Amino acid sequence: MAGKRPRVGIVDVAQRAGVSVGTVSKVLNGRGQLRTETRDRVRTAAQELGFVPSAVAASLHSGRTYTVGLIMTDHHGRFSLPILHGAEDALGWDETLAFVCDTRDDPIREQHYVRSLARRRVDGIIVAGRRTEPRPPLSGAPPVPVVYAFARSADPADRSVVVDEEGGAALAVQHLLRTGRRRIAHVTGPNGHASVRARVDGTARALREAGLEMVGEPWYGGWSEVWGRFAAAILVREHPDVDAVFCGSDAIGRGVADGLRDSGRRVPEDIALVGVDNWLPTAEGCRPPLTSVDLNLQQVGRTAGALLLEAIQCGATEPGIQTVPCRLVVRASSGPAGH
Repeated sequence: MAGKRPRVGIVDVAQRAGVSVGTVSKVLNGRGQLRTETRDRVRTAAQELGFVPSAVAASLHSGRTYTVGLIMTDHHGRFSLPILHGAEDALGWDETLAFVCDTRDDPIREQHYVRSLARRRVDGIIVAGRRTEPRPPLSGAPPVPVVYAFARSADPADRSVVVDEEGGAALAVQHLLRTGRRRIAHVTGPNGHASVRARVDGTARALREAGLEMVGEPWYGGWSEVWGRFAAAILVREHPDVDAVFCGSDAIGRGVADGLRDSGRRVPEDIALVGVDNWLPTAEGCRPPLTSVDLNLQQVGRTAGALLLEAIQCGATEPGIQTVPCRLVVRASSGPAGH
């Protein structure tokens, strides 16, 4: 078996380029006043030798570990995984790696991870929640920048990135209005949730701006298909003239679609539907496929990652809340009314 190939070091690059080790260091770190010819010779030598700079050396030089912690509370990954992917997009530009820690909504487990990240001397931390209610700031966090994603911090001195859920609800209603719908109901999740309140407010505002009112009161229930089917059956009985339903989640929307079909109503010919989350297994599995408000969680992650890198470089986090807009993904469930 062939022997292990020796690691190419900075001394090898210096010998190949015919310069000092100090000159190679200056070139690789972009420092010093050197001739273009010298820089090009060093870079060529490094490329020919397959030299890979040491992360340890870079850390010693910069005082950074080029690692961050990502603390998430959503063990299903439905909300935190898109945030993680977006954050990795931003962190990758800085060649920074993330330690992913799933607290499973357990405060004790969260404290354990905070201590572990502190021992590893991470440069910063992103905290990603699965609900939009303000959460307590990290307790015992190391003196590094922290950015909260999706679930904002209850401390106004912290930096948070949130979704414009009220604006997303308005997008859904405005789309339904453009398709000619005028009798719009809202079937949503548990009364009292921050997301539910925001979506109710956005629905009411968009209808009010169009000179219309919601069909009945908001229909509060669970985040499930079972609740959607039940609500649909009652809705068409109490309000037979309803021509559209904005649902507070895709699961509710899929249940409403089933309930309307069981009641003899066609989607979208008789009643149009829009959901929230753009969760593909549910939205695309609906019959017909469900138009949905995408919460843009990857953009939330990208924004949080970029803000964290900026804070790491500046040495401090600016307080405040940054809002990311939603987008609407149109599918067959909200097509024009039939005749």
